[in-house]
This record gives sequence, C-alpha cells and structure tokens, in this order.
Amino acid sequence: MRTVFMVAEKPSLAQSIAKILSKGSCSSRKGLNGACSVHEYTGSFMGQNVRFKMTSVCGHVMSLDFIGKYNNWDKVDPAELFSKAPTEKKEANPKLNMVKFLQVEAKGCDYVVLWLDCDKEGENICFEVLDAIQPLMNKSYGNDCTVYRAKFSSITDTDICNAMNRLGEPNRNEALSVDARQELDLRIGCAFTRFQTKYFQGKYGNLDSSLISFGPCQTPTLGFCVERHDKIQSFKPEAYWVIQAKLYHFAFPLTLDWDRVRVFDRDVGQMFVNMAKTAKEAKVDSVSKKEKAKQRPIALNTVEMLRVASSALGMAPQHTMQIAERLYTQGYISYPRTETTHYPENFDLKGTLKQQANSSFWGETVKALLSEGINRPKKGVDVGDHPPITPMRAASESELGSDGWRLYDYITRHFIATVSPDCKYLQTTISFSIGTESFTCSGKTLISAGYTEVMPWQGIAQEEALPVCERGDTFTVDEIKLLEKQTNPPDYLTEAELITLMEKHGIGTDASIPVHINNICQRNYVTVESGRKLKPTNLGIVLVHGYYKIDADLVLPTIRSAVEKLLNLIALGKANFHQVLQHTLDIFKRKFHYFVDSIAGMDELMEVSFSPIAATGKPLSRCGKCHRFMKYIQAKPSRLHCSHCDETYSLPQNGAIKLYKELKCPLDEFELVLWTSGSRGKSYPVCPYCFSNPPFRDMKKGRRLKSFDSQIYLPLVDVDSGPPPSVLIGQHFNILFCMDYFINLNTKPRKVSILIIYYV
Repeated sequence: MRTVFMVAEKPSLAQSIAKILSKGSCSSRKGLNGACSVHEYTGSFMGQNVRFKMTSVCGHVMSLDFIGKYNNWDKVDPAELFSKAPTEKKEANPKLNMVKFLQVEAKGCDYVVLWLDCDKEGENICFEVLDAIQPLMNKSYGNDCTVYRAKFSSITDTDICNAMNRLGEPNRNEALSVDARQELDLRIGCAFTRFQTKYFQGKYGNLDSSLISFGPCQTPTLGFCVERHDKIQSFKPEAYWVIQAKLYHFAFPLTLDWDRVRVFDRDVGQMFVNMAKTAKEAKVDSVSKKEKAKQRPIALNTVEMLRVASSALGMAPQHTMQIAERLYTQGYISYPRTETTHYPENFDLKGTLKQQANSSFWGETVKALLSEGINRPKKGVDVGDHPPITPMRAASESELGSDGWRLYDYITRHFIATVSPDCKYLQTTISFSIGTESFTCSGKTLISAGYTEVMPWQGIAQEEALPVCERGDTFTVDEIKLLEKQTNPPDYLTEAELITLMEKHGIGTDASIPVHINNICQRNYVTVESGRKLKPTNLGIVLVHGYYKIDADLVLPTIRSAVEKLLNLIALGKANFHQVLQHTLDIFKRKFHYFVDSIAGMDELMEVSFSPIAATGKPLSRCGKCHRFMKYIQAKPSRLHCSHCDETYSLPQNGAIKLYKELKCPLDEFELVLWTSGSRGKSYPVCPYCFSNPPFRDMKKGRRLKSFDSQIYLPLVDVDSGPPPSVLIGQHFNILFCMDYFINLNTKPRKVSILIIYYV
C-alpha cells in the first residue's frame, strides 16, 4: 500500500484537516520533536487505496542568515553584507528539530500533499518542506506526479474536501518572491542597522534603544509618523470668526450654520453681524427634503480588519492578526490574510448566513434576511488570492475569550451587513436669510435602518428636531453674535491611519504591515498613546530627519513601493529572481556608502538631542586598565563606560547591576559586577571585560558567569615560589579562575578552599 504524506502549517490545522478527511477515524501520535503530531488513516487517493500520514510544521522550517563569521559585528565591515557575505538557510527553530522530524516521517512515502497556508509565505514553506523530504521519498513511477498542493480558504468540511478533490502544484515563482524579499531585507537591514548601532551607541549614552535598526519597510513606516509630527510642530494657529445665530421656535432654540462658514478678519465678521442685526426676523428661503442612503460595506479584507480593530476595538495590529489566525485555525473564520473585497460567484452566502440564525445578538436580523431575501453584496475588488474574511460557524464569547469574541463579533456583523439593505434616511435642509446673510440648518430622519441594525455605531443619529415650515415663514431671532475660534493642528497618526497610508503607498503586505508597526514600537521609535495614536520619540524623530538630510530615498515610501512591485513581478513569473535581487542590492549598496560618508549630517542632529556617553550614567566599578571608576549607563543597552580609556563594555541586559563584593577578575583586574533579574532573583557575577572580550578560545562573546564555593586538591601547589593558586587553577581546568582562596598548609597535597567563577 502506498503512502501519502501531508503537511499543514500548524499542528492544530493538521489535526482539523485530518479529522475532516478521515471522517474522524484517524489515529494520532506525537512526533519525535514533541511539538507536532502525526495523524494516520487509510483512504482513497488517485483511484487507489493508500495510507495517509498528516502532520505539520510550525511556520517557516528554515530562515535565511549569513554564514557564521559574518555574524560577528566587530570583525565584519557592514558594506560586505551587500555582496561578499554568503547566506545560508538555517533551521528557523533548531530546538524543534523540524527537518529531522519531517525526514523521519516522510521516509518511504510515495506522494506528498502540501496543505500550507495559501499565500506567498505558504508557497515558500512548501518548498522548504520539499527540500527536506524529497530525497527520502520513494522514486516516482514513470512520469507520475508525486507533489501536490491543496488550495483552501477555511477549515470547513466543504472547503477541505473540495481542496482534496482539486489538487494543484506549488507555485515556485511565489516562493522565489519571498526568497528575494528575505534576502533583500536581511542584507539591507543588517548593513544599515549594524553601522548605525555601533556608530551611535559608541557616542551617546541615553538613546534608550538596544538596536538602532533600519528596515526597508520599517523606516518608511516610521517616516509617516514623523511627517505628521513635523506638521504638528510647524503648525501656527490662526484666529477666525463665525456668526452664530439662534432662532426661537416653541420651547427650544434652533442653531443655524452660517453659509459663509468663517472669515479671518474680525472687523469683516463684525460688519456682517451688524448687517444681520438690522433684521429682527429670520425668513425661510427654501425647504428641501431628499431621501438618501448610507451604503452597506463591501466585503472585509485584512487591511480593513486591522483598521477597525485598532480604531474601534483598541487592539494592536499584530495582536489582531494573532487572534485572527487562532480563530482561523479553530475553524471560526475564513483565512484572515486577503486583499480581496469581492465574494466569488460560487460563494455560499445563504449557507454562511444560516449558521448565525440562532445567535442571541443578531439572530433576529439574520432570520429576517433569510425570509425576505438577502441583498446582492456590493462589488469589491477580486485580487485573486482568497475570498473576503467571513465567519465559518457560530460561536459564543465563552468559547473564544474576550478579545477573540470581540474580533469574531465584528467580522460576523460586517459579513451580515454586506448582505443587508442600505440604510435609508430623509435629509431635510432649511435655508434662512437674516438681513443680508444666509444661514441653514439640517436634520435627518431615519426611514429604514438596513445594515445598521447589526452595525449600530454607523447608524443615523437623530439630530435636533426641525420646525415644520415652508418658504416665506418667519421666525424670531433669539441671538446673533460673533464667535472667535482658532484653527487646530492635525493630531498624531492613529494606527488605523498609518495602515491606510502603508496600503496606499505599497509599504509591506497585508501579512507584514502589523510586523512593521510593531517593530517601530519595540525599537522605541514611537510610543502608543491613548486612542492608539503613534507619537514619535526623540530617537525616531532624529533618525528620520537624519535620513532626509542625507538621502530622503531611505525614508520616503517610493523606493520600497517600487521594490514591492518588482517582487510581485517575480511572483507572477514576469521578472527574473537574480536580476531583481542584484539590481535592488546595487542601488542600496551605493546608498549605504553615501550614507556612511555623510553620517556627520545625522550626527549633528544626534548631538542636539542626546548626551555624550562620557556625560551619562553613574560611577559603579573600577576599570582594570586605568583603575578609575567606570560609569554604569542604565538606558538600553545597559553598559559600562570608562571615560579615561574611552572604552565601553557590554553587560547582560534586562536586569539590575550592582558591585560584586569588590572582587577583581584575576585575568584583567576589572571589578566584578552582579547581574540580577527575574522574580526569583536569579543572579550571577560578571567581569565586564571578559563579557565583552572572551578570554578563552572556545568562549563566545556575552557568555554568562557562574560561581560556587568548593574545595579541591592541587598536588603541585608551591605556596612560596609557584604561581598564585588562582592562575594554577585556571590553567589546570582551562576555564576556571579563582577569586578567593585559602590554602591549608598542613595537608599534602595542598587543600585549597576557593570561590570559583566560571563561564557557561
């Protein structure tokens, strides 16, 4: 019996798909890596009885990185990363041992069916899986196809069974476009990031960011935020004047809007007020009534979901995507990464709607739609990737949790709204004249709520009641006066506005937009204020202004947008992978060299906003070279700086640092410090010099220290004439050195009580 090996993108997806295809009859076992399970059953495939083995990966199997020696920041010129530095594919998570797991399970299999997510990243993972398993599979029989690709958009019985019956092939061009993006982002991002980080952290002590990163998408994203900040800072308020008129009608005043809107000269405004005051009554010039419709929304795609989640639900884009992916893998919604806003012609709108008929929240609306007939959805855009995001089955808050329910609630309401009638209302506008001046007032009366029954926040608010009148009627003027106001600056960009700008300018994809926004927050380039507004920090502002000063292309969205278009051409098979890669790298390599040569321009801006490293921090421990106190700089990345030697030494991060027993390292005379972190108070001593400059051949930079008290016997210790015990112990054990010791002269061999410090 032949074997079909099937691979999904996540363990939960593999389990769901296996249960659907086996009709619940599969057996399951844990794989050798402990993270993935294997689900087995028998069935029919290509007209023959076979054994199915369904398992999964955990996202990308491989990641792109430079070969070992090019990851040493101190020994590699960042300029080499553009061309000289070779790259290699490494396991994305070595602890998962994913390659070996796939090879063990795929050995001896005859066919492979790839159930990875149906986007460009999913296509890329398809080929990562194939590279791992194909050498171990059985050879094909004649010209038989052995590799198949399943295309699906939701985890439902119908969609999964249809995908199994319509298997295709993986798309190598789409996979290559992801390879190109990965290599461009790696080479360009690392070159600029390494140069910036080393240059500025070596000069300034209060940057408060462990990495001064650059990214081809991340930096234009930051640029949008700083551009809005600059508009706010340069804004000069301007006074203007409006006329406010109130009419008395029965028991309530009616406020009118001035047709001239506003004037910027007070005297002119006062002249108009004086002219209007000559009339004691307001005369009705016209009354117009017009039926209007507020149109139902088009189908939901990823970008709109992210916008609404941020602006209305207060959820960060990356958090939103994590929740959406969980809802998808659990079968509650369709695939959450899509640019399409048009339902396919064969989409089962009624079937999807029926699943919501028993809901206590919108069940009555759904039943009414089903009985009266659903409305044809508005025509959106079909990008050809996935159907719009829709609910796939009914759910409750207890099933999904708080944030999961809030997102599911919105997705479901949005779907119901797309097949509901438009909201209809009557708009009444009354035009008045008071002397020579014209005024209007308007109001809305709801005719039918339509889709706003399920999206009440978009409903028509009843404005203040309007008087029943007709042309020629008059009303008493209760008040007329001149009001002084001021123009207001724009507000900081919200996440929703930033997402809109990124989509408009082609920065990132629907999948990567949340990542880029999260990155500028994590790097301390922007802070998220109330209302999810993005306020740039000093560091973010200076970086963007520096890029503008040296080379505006580094921060403007134009180049990245052009690169994204080239990557899409690779995906469509219309551009050559190597040519696009080389062309883009050549452009950024020249820009990098110019940036390095012109860095003084950005440094001038840094000097204004940040303190020199020598003027930062508090004295803590003594330098082993000059024996003067070094300053402890607490801002990220925390480090020690000796202003006399002009040297900076790295420290372990994310913890507290204090002096350690005033002990000195016997190898270099630097005073030890104690690093403490965590709720349990985990701690270990550190020699600042050894931590930054490993003293032993096989020791890597940044390895931590441990200590313990012990007693050992050294048969060759000569107290009177030999080397110090600490040196002997260090030589004897190769990695140990002694910080404190007591030698018992009455025992032979000599017994030494020591406090040993060693690196792990």
